[in-house]
Amino acid sequence: MKSKVYFMGLSNMGKGNNFVKKIEKLFEGSGAGEILSEGDLTAIKLHFGEPGNTAYIHPTFVRKIVDKVKEKDASPFLTDSNTLYFGGRDNSVNHLNSAIKNGFAYAVVDAPLIIADGLRGKNTVKIKINKKHFEDVLIAGEINQADSMVVLSHVKGHDLAGFGGAIKNIAMGCASAAGKQQQHSTTKPVIESYCIGCNKCTKWCPVNAITVEEKQANIDYIKCIGCGECIAMCPVNAIKPQWSTDENSFQERMVEYAYGAVADKMKNDKVVFMNFVINVTPNCDCKAWSDAPIVPDVGILVSKDPVAIDRASCDLINQQAGNENTLLTSNHEKGKDKFAGVQDRNIDINIQFDYGKEIGLGNTDYELIRL
Repeated sequence: MKSKVYFMGLSNMGKGNNFVKKIEKLFEGSGAGEILSEGDLTAIKLHFGEPGNTAYIHPTFVRKIVDKVKEKDASPFLTDSNTLYFGGRDNSVNHLNSAIKNGFAYAVVDAPLIIADGLRGKNTVKIKINKKHFEDVLIAGEINQADSMVVLSHVKGHDLAGFGGAIKNIAMGCASAAGKQQQHSTTKPVIESYCIGCNKCTKWCPVNAITVEEKQANIDYIKCIGCGECIAMCPVNAIKPQWSTDENSFQERMVEYAYGAVADKMKNDKVVFMNFVINVTPNCDCKAWSDAPIVPDVGILVSKDPVAIDRASCDLINQQAGNENTLLTSNHEKGKDKFAGVQDRNIDINIQFDYGKEIGLGNTDYELIRL
């Protein structure tokens, strides 16, 4: 059976049909509110944007989703998890400050902001999935505890996955720092020479694989399990992840984490996905800048199936002619794979869709319903 994907384009804009009004019409017309129950604590999962990035979903668009959730007598909160790397979102204090600077203040969005994995990424729940790469995945605690979830994804390119939509949003965005390390790498972290020997990493290592001698931490790689807990705890960013996973393996690992994050909510009809196919930039919103969009704006999609909505988003993008004078260096013609044409990456993005179907995350066959 084909999964239903609802779509609204951006034409026919007017005073009574602006972008925010289109969001409202799509939310109502798609039945997105069916997942909500009175009294739900509803996670609105999004990306607040790295400081300097401007392509993330606009706060006024998010406010409309907050309003629609409240109409169902549910209690929404905006959420994301901390990053693995050092930057503007590596702990909850920095993350919340960055979100507010990017426009997600309470006065604008009318909902609280909660970082899903806690102050330093330690609020984590282990979810058993028994898949090819992982038996268990490490999911942010507040994501796991939420009664329902509305996933808002900005569709764009990605350095490793080629494409980032709903699957990438819930895979990386719902994982703890250690979970992000597991997706990105099959190797173990290294400690730089500017380590200050503070012993914080030794206290958090679950297998006692780190020792400190003469104010320098050292990892026993025989004991090390590559969990990444030490990376999140280092106060001077001296413990570095190793970005060693090939693109195909990375996509499969990402899909397994996405499965662990939402499988239970999907089973109970408590999650819906909304993809914003606008400002389709060549790189992730984790970058501290936003490059020029590679195609014209397309529209907004809604589905209860993360695989189907991402597949449909890609298909709609590939139907467009590519924008000139961007990082799209080939495949400008309609019908060509735009994400493979970004800097000639040639990453096969179909892996994440096909593997998602294989493990039961969703369906690659869909019915596009235009509203």
